[in-house]
Amino acid sequence: MLDQQTNERRLTIARAMAEAMAQEMRRDPSVFVMGEDIGPFGGIFGNTRGLIDEFGKDRVRDTPISETGFISAAVGAAMDGMRPVVELMFVDFFGVCFDAIYNQMAKNTYFSGGNSSVPMVLMTSTGGGYSDAGQHSQCLYGTFAHLPGMKVVSPSNAYDAKGLMTAAIREDNPVVYMYHKGLQGMGWLGTEPGATVHTPEEDYVVEIGKAKVVREGSDVTLVGLAMGVHNALKAADKLAEDGVSAEVVDLVSLVPLDRETVRASVAKTGRLIVVDEDYHSYGVTGEIIATVCEHDIGKLKAAPARVAFPDVPIPYARNMEQFCLPNADKIVAAYRAMQKAEG
Repeated sequence: MLDQQTNERRLTIARAMAEAMAQEMRRDPSVFVMGEDIGPFGGIFGNTRGLIDEFGKDRVRDTPISETGFISAAVGAAMDGMRPVVELMFVDFFGVCFDAIYNQMAKNTYFSGGNSSVPMVLMTSTGGGYSDAGQHSQCLYGTFAHLPGMKVVSPSNAYDAKGLMTAAIREDNPVVYMYHKGLQGMGWLGTEPGATVHTPEEDYVVEIGKAKVVREGSDVTLVGLAMGVHNALKAADKLAEDGVSAEVVDLVSLVPLDRETVRASVAKTGRLIVVDEDYHSYGVTGEIIATVCEHDIGKLKAAPARVAFPDVPIPYARNMEQFCLPNADKIVAAYRAMQKAEG
């Protein structure tokens, strides 16, 4: 859609993903898409809308409800010279096809001694806030980032979503592309307005493995990805009302992880808060804190803090789920506690 005031071409993440896939399918006949309800329905989150009309059922393949079957098929197709983009509708479903993901997709390049690559994209939805309970609401970023052999990305806006999808399809290694439901731009879900941004029509690549400083600041570094970036930006606005200058870093990619951008920001601000909708323990928050502390703990003026989902199954009840989810107020409270501890 064209913004009449700014003359910018603004897309939702869902439209940006679909556009990237279409452009790569036109450019490369080995690219095809498969998954549940991704054909005529266009995907329940809209990210394959319109593809079947242009490319037909041979290249946009609706699959049976058998994640193990169609993800295994994608691995085989990738090893045979194709470039499949396969959708795991909810990341929570990874349990039924984990062997295909981690013992095949992630490892087969290594197992073959580099003689066979697996150039495929596994795209999957993350995120809660809709009372969809424990089987449809997790993020699990840390789970996939922990396992060697796969690149892992998660965009916070449509510009990055398109460029990352293009980069992922062209990548010769498997890429796990994790999109947050609350950023997709689907009317029935509601969306974060800040995710719908100017997105060029021409194809372009956003580098996998490069973080972005999306807001400059001097007093505290807020690090996040996907929805966490938007919560951090809102917290930065609230902190600014009290004269606190917060810098916001969007990780963009978890594997590879751009540790240097994070370290450089913390070296400037001296304080670190990591925001993650994944679980509190053993995850991205701890890895980012370790990245800073292991490098030069002397740069820190205060103990780092994390704002993440508590280590409990995601509740169905809306009030309980909202109580658990990270938000801007929790980030501000973490900074206030940091200030208090500093004296």
